[in-house]
Amino acid sequence: MARKWITASRVEGNASRQAHADMPAGTYEREMSKEGFFGPAAFFHHKRPPTGWSHFEGPLRPRAFDLAALNKAEGSPWRAPKVLRNAACEIRFWKLAALMPALARNADGDQILFVHQGNADLFCDFGRLAVETGDYLVLPRGTMWRLAPSAPLSILMIEATNSHFTLPDRGLVGPHAIFDPAMLDAPKIDDAFRRHQEEDGEVRVEIKKRGEVSVATYPYNPLDVVGWHGELSPVRLNVRHIRPLMSHRYHVPPSAHTTFLSDRFVVCTFAPRPFETDPGALKVPFFHNNDDYDEVLFYHAGDFFSRDDIAAGMMTFHPSGFTHGPHPKALKNMLEQKKPATDEYAVMIDTRDPLDVAEGAAAVEFAGYVDSWKPKA
Repeated sequence: MARKWITASRVEGNASRQAHADMPAGTYEREMSKEGFFGPAAFFHHKRPPTGWSHFEGPLRPRAFDLAALNKAEGSPWRAPKVLRNAACEIRFWKLAALMPALARNADGDQILFVHQGNADLFCDFGRLAVETGDYLVLPRGTMWRLAPSAPLSILMIEATNSHFTLPDRGLVGPHAIFDPAMLDAPKIDDAFRRHQEEDGEVRVEIKKRGEVSVATYPYNPLDVVGWHGELSPVRLNVRHIRPLMSHRYHVPPSAHTTFLSDRFVVCTFAPRPFETDPGALKVPFFHNNDDYDEVLFYHAGDFFSRDDIAAGMMTFHPSGFTHGPHPKALKNMLEQKKPATDEYAVMIDTRDPLDVAEGAAAVEFAGYVDSWKPKA
């Protein structure tokens, strides 16, 4: 059995003994840690905010992209603009206004579709599933599927390339914390699905493998399943059903909000939660240089309290090694918030391997993001 041995942490100079709380007056805490927020860490207390640069140049600079400005609606997910990618993860942003003319099948890996806006029916090998704004759809690798929108869709697509998505180990709080697996809904073989099976004529299936698309054409609708059983299926989870971990005396790290895991990255969800109430506890995200992971945040809805100049539909990208934390507006409320709870939904993707900016994101970049940590005039 693995043991957590009892060891003493060293303290030098004028420092708090508890992370994220009771900082020396007038100081700003910065965390440097290993393995994201799971490994050994050091906590520094600075006289000035660690993001107080006057200029920042080079490839480590933070980036921001207004994905909502990617306006073209495509009938196929494989023509949706690529935003960020590496060998283990591919992120696209897709807009769909009408029934997909062909079925899609991803042979490269499991796929998450996060519905930023819109409503639709998902038709797939397993049946039909209604989807709406705020839904995560997790599609196992190899699933044939099609979306039929009832309101135009904007979708964040996250691929686990050559891998799959699993649920995180929730440790001491148990498997039913954050969200109960009973909240995961699977497709049903219902009357609407049976009607969809009756489609006449040829049906195309666009199959993506190693980034290239092959097309299989059938003289009938291949979604002709009459029944199935097993543990593997697409699932749906809405962000409003997530109950975030929280502590009134301690600002928990982003890893506490992990929703799905892949081999080389995690998907986390920020959902509304009460602010910390202990007088000495930090009440905004702490400054940190996450040296082992690239950090991506997609802003879905609400008041993004730690960020200035960021609106719903935007995405920020902080390469590993970049020291970051709250913007000046949020920093004013570091120890005292004016309202009782956060009001934001966001999807965070932390990747172990560096991400490359793809052509879709480069076309809608907010170039002034690197200067947003500067105090407002």
